[in-house]
Order: sequence, then structure tokens, then C-alpha cells
Amino acid sequence: MLRRALIAALTLAALLTLVVTYRALVTTRAVETLPPTSLLALDVDSAAKKLAGAIALPTLWKGTDTATTTFQQLHTHLARSFPRTHQTLRVETIEGFSLLYTWQGSDRSKKPILLMAHQDVVPIAPGTEEDWTHPPFSGAISDGFVWGRGALDIKSALVAELEAIETLIAAGFVPKRTVYLAFGHDEEVGGTGAAAIARALAERGVRLELVLDEGSSMVEGLIPGVKEPVAVIGIAEKGYVSLELSVRAEGGHSSMPPPHTAVGILSQAVTRLEANPFPSKRTYAGKFFRELAPAMPFHLRLVFTNLWLFGPIVEPILAKTKPMNAAIRTTTAVTMFQAGVKDNVLPQEARAVVNFRIIPGETITTTIEHVESTIANPDVEVRQLTKGSIGNDPSAVSDTNSEAYRRLRTTIRQVTGNGGFVVAPYLVLGATDSRHYAKVSDATFRFVMNLAGPEDLPRIHGTNERVAVKSLEDMIRFYAQLIRGFD
Repeated sequence: MLRRALIAALTLAALLTLVVTYRALVTTRAVETLPPTSLLALDVDSAAKKLAGAIALPTLWKGTDTATTTFQQLHTHLARSFPRTHQTLRVETIEGFSLLYTWQGSDRSKKPILLMAHQDVVPIAPGTEEDWTHPPFSGAISDGFVWGRGALDIKSALVAELEAIETLIAAGFVPKRTVYLAFGHDEEVGGTGAAAIARALAERGVRLELVLDEGSSMVEGLIPGVKEPVAVIGIAEKGYVSLELSVRAEGGHSSMPPPHTAVGILSQAVTRLEANPFPSKRTYAGKFFRELAPAMPFHLRLVFTNLWLFGPIVEPILAKTKPMNAAIRTTTAVTMFQAGVKDNVLPQEARAVVNFRIIPGETITTTIEHVESTIANPDVEVRQLTKGSIGNDPSAVSDTNSEAYRRLRTTIRQVTGNGGFVVAPYLVLGATDSRHYAKVSDATFRFVMNLAGPEDLPRIHGTNERVAVKSLEDMIRFYAQLIRGFD
């Protein structure tokens, strides 16, 4: 009996070994036969100067009264920098400062495409101004880079989209498919401009073949085990909600304390939340690694093409890194804790704010239910924070088998000149303006043709933000080819 069991176990192990090895061996790099494309003549130096001029305008959205001058100056700069575009396209100002460009196509049966960026930028952290190699709003062009706030996020894409259209018009291109450009003015503080543009399109009965925004890029040296550059396309983005936890208790003198003060009760609740994270979901990380597998060494390819077997082993390892943990579950971040007025006075109230980034498949409602069941204490009140915060469920997940995704992938490969260039779908961890367009398109993707490495991540919203002039050229070629490819 024992001998039969041993033989059966060895046979099963051999079969498993054959299956996992076979799956790893047949997962090879698919090389796409790329359609021919003509190379547009670009004036990249001129485009870099246009971007520098846009960066030199500190478009910090603080409200209408304080923002009027710089945003109007940016609009004037764009009109002067891209005269053909502003003569050919219809330009609308929406919600005060957001811009909607319409390049009308000749074939109204084709659904339009919409390319996005935003005009506003984040502030410079006080006290860090002297840490910049070049002043943050100088728009300096030096050492092959355009420097300044907004270079990466995301005036480079805004200028590249306009430069692509300017170049296409000069080359005599006339689109069959209508092309929209949508530039919100307040993405960094809520996105009311993008929401207004989306509403306007919906009211006009517009349905979009593609919505393309920021959120992912080309990356190199950021994914363990993958040495070559790869393109990462955002197919969805996480939701967002902040919850306030509060405890009220009887005050008094600290010389006669109860067993647990308001601070103690709330601390216990917060500890329970951190000790009991949301369950993991490998759906999106699994798609990501399956597409990356051809670029991995064999031992990693063996693992990531067989997550059905190795998933329970891999998952805890992934969860130890902050980016991958965020990609597989709704995250919990305690960001504020307030209580007490004096060292010898029992606090009558303690308050904490916890921020959650919600994975698709969950909602704000299920997040609150998880929090309440985990804390399991009626003395802790849980409510959604509304003032100064944004709450939204995760976006819909766009189909990687759609024609829009395939054309996007082909365009990336055309610009790189590599039919085997690896393109992988990804769950965007932050929020973009594209979330507002769910009612007008089923194909919303997030990608910018900018190559980012480990040294670039701290520059986004940080010190010494910059974009390579070569990346700006790639972005212009990408948007121009995308418009032609979708036509």
C-alpha cells in the first residue's frame, strides 16, 4: 500500500514538473509583424523649448481668483506655440480653464479617440527650492533634459500631443476619425475640469473608441528579474476613500483613569486594522507577470507562468514590497491621529483618519463593512470623510483583448521599432482624470511613452523633476502614430 502511494506521489510530481516546465518553455516572446509607417520630420529642439515655456508658468490650481493669470498665460503660450493646431481644431474652454480640442474627422461613423493630459502641477515642498539643480519653474534645457515642475507630470504629454497634431497638419494629414484632446486644469486637487469635459461629451452623445491618459509608462530597472525596457499600460485604477474613526469617552483627571482611555480604545482599533489587511487578489498582478514572463530568466518564467501552482508561495513574497502589496489588495494607511489637550487630562475624544486605496472588485461600501467587522467595537464610530477628501470606487477594468488595446500595443512597438517589445497590463495605484470618462468609453487606458528608471520615481512630485528630450521625441512620435494608426 505504501509502495503504491509512493509511486502515485512520484508520478504526480513528475507530471507536475512536466506541466510547469512545458508552460515555461512555450511562453516565448511573440513577435508582431508591424505595419509599415512613414517617419515624420520633427523639430525636437523646438518642441523642447515649447515645453520649457509651459513649465515656466507655475500653474498651481488654488481657485479661480489666484489662478486666472497663469492659466490664461499658458493658454496664450499654447496658441502661439501651435498655430496650425489652433487654426484647424475647435478649442473650447470648459469649467473656466479646462481645454477641449476637437479635430473633426471626415467619417462620422468612426468613434472618436480622446488623448488626455492636465495643465496643473503640484507645489514645491517649502524649503527644498535650493535643492533643485535648476530652479523649479525655470524650464531649463540642460544635459539632454527639460527641467522643472510639470516636466514628468504631465506637461510633457500635453505639449507632445499638441506637437504631434501640429506636425501631422503640416504633413497634410486629415483624419477620418475625430480626435479630441482634453486638458483638465485641476487634476491634482480633484479633477472637476475633467469631470466637466466628460459631462459635456456625454451630453453631446459622444462615445469614444479610446481614452488615453497618464498613469503608466515605459520602465527599465524597476521590475525585479526584468532587465530590458518594457511598456506598462494601466487598464484600471484603484478606488479611494478616507474613513474617520472616532471614540468619545468621559474626561477627567489622569490620576483616576479608566482601564482604557479614548486613545487606548482607538489605538486598539487601528492596530486591528493594520494586523488584518484586506484579502489579496492576484488577478491583476497575475496578468502583469504573465505578460512580462518572456522578458524574465527561465527560473522566474517557470514561477510566473504557473501561478496556479506557485501563487500561494509567491504572494507573501510580493506582499513584502510596497508596490506589489498595493497591486494585490486594498491598502490600509493610517494617516492622521488626534487626541488630548494636556498631559494630565483624560481626552474626551480621539480621532484617526485611515486612507484606503480600493482594488477593483471591492467598493467603498465593502471597505466600510470590512473596517467595521474588523474593529468589532461599537464604541468606535466609523464614517466616510467628505471634507477635503475625494471618495470613488475603483474604475472599470478595460479589456486587453479589445481592438483599442491591440492598436495601442502595436503603436508602442512601432515607435520602438521592435515587434517583440514586451507590453504588460497594470493596475494603476493612484488616481487620474481618466476615471471621469467611464460613461463615454469602455476602453480607457493609461500610458505615456516616457522611459522611467529607479532614479526617476522620486522626481515625480519631488525635487529635480525633469524629462529627457529623447523621451519627449518618443512621446510626439507615439501620439502622431497613434492618431494615424486609429484612423
